[in-house]
Amino acid sequence: MENYIDKMIPKLKELENKFEKISQQLQEPGMANNQSKYQSLMKEYAGLKEIVDTYRDFQTKSEERQDTLDMMNEGDAALKAMAKEEKVELDASIAILEEKLQLLLLPKDPNDDKNIILEIRAGAGGDEASLFAEQLYRSYTLYAAKRGWTVRGLSVSAGNVGGYKEVIATISGDMVYSSLKYESGVHRVQRVPKTEASGRVHTSTVTVVVIPEADEIDVKINLADVRVDVFRSSGNGGQSVNTTDSAVRVTHIPSGLVVSCQDGKSQLANKEQAFRVLYSRLLQIEQDKAQAEASEQRLSQIGTGDRSERIRTYNFPQSRVTDHRINLTVHQITELMNGGMELMIDPLVSHHQAEALRSQAAT
Repeated sequence: MENYIDKMIPKLKELENKFEKISQQLQEPGMANNQSKYQSLMKEYAGLKEIVDTYRDFQTKSEERQDTLDMMNEGDAALKAMAKEEKVELDASIAILEEKLQLLLLPKDPNDDKNIILEIRAGAGGDEASLFAEQLYRSYTLYAAKRGWTVRGLSVSAGNVGGYKEVIATISGDMVYSSLKYESGVHRVQRVPKTEASGRVHTSTVTVVVIPEADEIDVKINLADVRVDVFRSSGNGGQSVNTTDSAVRVTHIPSGLVVSCQDGKSQLANKEQAFRVLYSRLLQIEQDKAQAEASEQRLSQIGTGDRSERIRTYNFPQSRVTDHRINLTVHQITELMNGGMELMIDPLVSHHQAEALRSQAAT
């Protein structure tokens, strides 16, 4: 690990110099008046700050360690004993900082700091799948609240006995995609349905799709290829909740993609949201094509995000949740379904980072 950090010192010094330059630019008179440039610099500044702070802490601890080595070689017996104890503590601190620097220097996913479109759809299992789709959406919503993120529902299709056949929402906040990007795939639930008189365990599935939110500049759409329809919003069971035609359905004719939004009372706001989802889905299609072509890279990653990939099983009778990609099982299903998604998400992120570090070390 020391050899790797030694090799990265020139890069770290370069990033430190860049950080100082940006810091000076931000303090220039009138900079705040140019909001576009100011926001761009602030984003770059924030992205470098943790790396630079960690590198400076690493430098300080390394210098202190050298001082303790000098004391061990030149001091009296009492100083040598004290220096030896300090060295043990400093070695541990430096090792932690080295590992943190390695993680911070890993290539960044350009989508990590983006907001997301979350889509959950009932799969196999009929009514039970719809009920679990609603429960899973609730879990993500509670987890988002713990992280200080904002969830906005865009559209809901109700199930026959409650729950959701489909629910689409945006989640916005700090590094949302970074945390939730491994949630895409098939989530399987095993439990006894409330309507099952014989008490047999029933298996059903829901599909989760996490898409980084795209901007209009990321995807070019010919408006002549888009049809926009308006209609009245409706609640569960088709019950009207709005007397004006505020709900919007956007159809992208070349791809066949259809996006509906009826969350707000404003037709304009719903139209803007529908187009944001459309941009994101089209960009995801392009990225999926590129990823499929880069097969070697795809195979090196955990959780390809393939919608047909069964990634997790929720077994309620045994209070067990298993993520099949990393062979992780926890017996805290109640906590997880009440928003404790970090029980699965944090180990997934850590596993991905460890895989990236191993790949980096092999090069």
